[in-house]
Amino acid sequence: MTIRVPLRGLLGVALATSTAAVLAQPADQALIERGEYLTRAADCLACHVTEGGEPYAGGLPVKLPFGTLYTTNITPDKETGIGNWSDDEFVEAMQQGVGPDGKHYYPAFPYTSYTLMPREDILAIKAYLFSLEPVSQPNRENDIDFPFNQRWGIALWNLLFLDDERFEPNPEQTGQWNRGAYLVEGPGHCGECHTPRNLLQAKSGPKALGGATIQGWAAWNITGDQQSGIGGWPDEALARYLATGAAPGYGLAGGPMAEVVNHSLRYLTPEDIQAMVVYLKSVPGQPADVERPQNKPLANEPPAETEHPLGQKLFADTCASCHQWDGSGRQSDYAALRGLRTLNDPQGLNLVQVILKGDALYGPTGHHLMPAFDRHFNDREVSALSNFMLSHFGSQPGDLTPETIAERRQEKH
Repeated sequence: MTIRVPLRGLLGVALATSTAAVLAQPADQALIERGEYLTRAADCLACHVTEGGEPYAGGLPVKLPFGTLYTTNITPDKETGIGNWSDDEFVEAMQQGVGPDGKHYYPAFPYTSYTLMPREDILAIKAYLFSLEPVSQPNRENDIDFPFNQRWGIALWNLLFLDDERFEPNPEQTGQWNRGAYLVEGPGHCGECHTPRNLLQAKSGPKALGGATIQGWAAWNITGDQQSGIGGWPDEALARYLATGAAPGYGLAGGPMAEVVNHSLRYLTPEDIQAMVVYLKSVPGQPADVERPQNKPLANEPPAETEHPLGQKLFADTCASCHQWDGSGRQSDYAALRGLRTLNDPQGLNLVQVILKGDALYGPTGHHLMPAFDRHFNDREVSALSNFMLSHFGSQPGDLTPETIAERRQEKH
């Protein structure tokens, strides 16, 4: 089912700014501020920056099944960035995935979602990017296997999978629902991660938002399914998760989702967050293998018996002081473990990633860090700790082996 969203009203001023305040500002300043909001809604920074690098200067490696892409410099530098791009060229890149040189971008750049954005919103983003300080940083060459390095093939891919249409309203829905649909399906491009892909790496429409694996992380089912999606989440919990990354008893953002919260969602207005909640809760449910576990009655003390004694010892030594034996978390909702799908996944995809690489969330109460243990624990210890946590907090015991952990250490994301 195609969802269309209104251009008028819904795609107007994204910031909740009064008419009087807008009139009091120069027109270009108001456009830049609107563009900054939309740039954050589109989560551009998460991809176009490297750790310790300059914002929007690109260079981030994106691992794909057929090679590695490197994101580009989108600062207004005229030599290495987009400083010479015209309005039409910028719009064409965002809506059709074609650069000023006529080359097609790989759809890892989510133009298949950005295409739903109207010209005025895209040009607001351009106005903001062009207001930034130029950064001279040449773009890295992609490392793509043949035949996928032949960009002419993407033109055929676009004929099959790119609609190149803007949102129109669904007259049977409310303005709030339509606003949420625009944010989720357009600039927010949630389906790019949370929808599985077919053999040609296009999103599988019948399974939209039903969950997928991306760069070694589980992007969970975010449809209205009551068990494996977010249909059973209270609206307040889902809104809190989107805005802060933490909803005790329901979800805690990690990996790529933590980056979305850090760079994008936490900047959205409460009205826009609520609109996204309304839309997501209405998406037809898709079943999935991993459900949110029921909160087991756990005492805040070590269990008397366990099948994973090494894992229990490691949890006692390094984890219990923050997370607590009952998973309630000490002094911070960001340390709560109960009710997380991460701890009900027998493959332990996100659990192992977080143990090895750590995590970071920028919440309203400060910067919350989970340290990385990749250098502290060997493969046997990581598998033992993961299996203990899965059996203790979840309802599906894990069967991770040291060999599995060794393979995941070798994966480059």
